[in-house]
Amino acid sequence: MADRLPHVIQLTAPGRGALATLRVEGPGALEIIAVHFLSRSHYADQRRPMLRIGARSVPDGARPLGSFAPDRLIVGRFGGSQGEEVVLRRASDEAVEIHCHGGPAAIARIEQLLVQSGCRPLEWQQWVARQESDPTVAAARIALAEARTARTAAILLDQYRGALGRALHEIEAALARGQTAAARQTLAALRATAPVGRHLIQPWQVVVAGPPNVGKSSLVNALAGYPRAIVHRAPGTTRDAVTAEIVLDGWPVELCDTAGLRDAGDAVERAGVELAGRRMAQADLILLVFDHSRPWSVTDEAVRGARPAALLVNNKSDLPAADGPRPSGLAVSAVQGEGIDTLSKLITERLVPRPPLPGEAVPFTQAQIEQIDDWLRELGPAQD
Repeated sequence: MADRLPHVIQLTAPGRGALATLRVEGPGALEIIAVHFLSRSHYADQRRPMLRIGARSVPDGARPLGSFAPDRLIVGRFGGSQGEEVVLRRASDEAVEIHCHGGPAAIARIEQLLVQSGCRPLEWQQWVARQESDPTVAAARIALAEARTARTAAILLDQYRGALGRALHEIEAALARGQTAAARQTLAALRATAPVGRHLIQPWQVVVAGPPNVGKSSLVNALAGYPRAIVHRAPGTTRDAVTAEIVLDGWPVELCDTAGLRDAGDAVERAGVELAGRRMAQADLILLVFDHSRPWSVTDEAVRGARPAALLVNNKSDLPAADGPRPSGLAVSAVQGEGIDTLSKLITERLVPRPPLPGEAVPFTQAQIEQIDDWLRELGPAQD
């Protein structure tokens, strides 16, 4: 019975905006809209006698919504002559779009009237899932709304157009024919693209870490292109994790500036160092930053040795180099901007060593990746 009720779906993003769009669809949608809607010509004519429709009075002779041609725009008010100004579009005999002011109060008022009249709220993601017969296509359509860059949106658009769906169907067909080697090869190729797929919506996590006062905050600011992190000469200025979202070569990246790694003296400093450790444990990439003008120390070697996969950066290359040997790393000057472009390129190469080709299948949800992993486990290792 609930499925026979009309639904109201907010199609535009939540929050304040210039315009918002609500869609009412299902049996009786036009009738419910008619109870609350007055076209401009009717509410402006105060001489017309009033008729009772449901719980509301409307001018006699009001034209039924069903008599308007589909896709025609109808200007009026929703909720009586003093209601919200709206523009209606009859999409079909059971679907109407309401375009209204984008403020939360206006949207809430219209939704409240619709719910009181028998509509059932439906999240836009659920609505999209109902529109698509292929769940992979539906997931890509939903993900496209959250894409942060043109590059990631292009990859998701390929999945929406069927790239991943076709690959999954080919795997199922190969398994049905007993062609396990071909299925395993396709699955392995898909699994290799999963790290990129997981970050088409969520940014890569890049943590900037190192000893105190080596210019980590300045480096974050240089990469971001604006002063996001506080910079001060005093060591230990950064005690909390400060983040900045940037785009590197079309990939979304969240930089995280952390407290200096050291033997902390007080509770606040210890908490900052512990937080830095947790952030590094969750990071996709760690930038270990050291001061090019300071001699390499035993402490520096311990910091580096604990994180062998980190990208080593020697900051303050504009100052004279300290005497003595030190591990090789990229020399940069966050203050002067030297080496920042090269560092940006190295970060993207570490995060995405092989970008997907146009039209390539890429799994992008956890459920899709788990399905691939399940298939690979069932198939077992390749036979020599």
